[in-house]
Amino acid sequence: MTQTVTPRPTLLSVNVNAVAYLRNRRAVPWPNLIDISRAILAAGAHGITVHPRPDERHIRFCDLPALSRLIAEEFPQAEFNIEGYPTRHFIDLVLENKPHQVTLVPDTPEQSTSDHGWDFAQDGEMLRPIAEEFRAAGIRVSYFVDTNPDEPALAMAAGADRIEFYTGPYADLCSAETAQQELENIRRTADQARALGGLMMNAGHDLTVENLPGLRQAVPDLAEVSIGHGLTADALMLGFPEAVRRYLRVLGHPA
Repeated sequence: MTQTVTPRPTLLSVNVNAVAYLRNRRAVPWPNLIDISRAILAAGAHGITVHPRPDERHIRFCDLPALSRLIAEEFPQAEFNIEGYPTRHFIDLVLENKPHQVTLVPDTPEQSTSDHGWDFAQDGEMLRPIAEEFRAAGIRVSYFVDTNPDEPALAMAAGADRIEFYTGPYADLCSAETAQQELENIRRTADQARALGGLMMNAGHDLTVENLPGLRQAVPDLAEVSIGHGLTADALMLGFPEAVRRYLRVLGHPA
């Protein structure tokens, strides 16, 4: 039986990888990643997310100090979230730039985007000391997980402070029946996370203004969503500040 949960507004972290990807198509400094991140945060977003990949095809390693400085100096109430696969180079980048949260994803270098959660039976032993290293530096650790009720306990055993639901299967819907089935998977996984105590829940991948209400109904205490592609697509029509405000309203924040 699904637990009774008190609803709460969900925080919005905007992934600016798509902005960096557009910038990198030319040897020019625009669109300016810092200026757009500043506009996003000034419009009310609660944080910035980046995913620096080994080939730097969007976020460049040199972007990280500038983004960290922007948040620390101009938006100290906001959160900086760096996500990626924990190579030694990635670990060192995170430790050098001191985000509030690191989100570890099981991506291979050639993947175009994240498309599955961790296999903790295979990778849990590898992840645990990495999580301890981040936590010792005061950085919160979140793991990208598939929506399976077994995953929260496995993630916690591997050192997670939070989990981030991979919402691709929910967002890539073929029918209302499929949507309800995936939302039930999400609900059951969220129930197991709550039962552990202290394991908060994030979500991300292909989330939009249209599909967020169903997700929030399934997980009323969802702590945070990380949204990049859908919000950036809206921003091409509306501008980033108005796109951010639309998402904030859907997430339960006053206009």
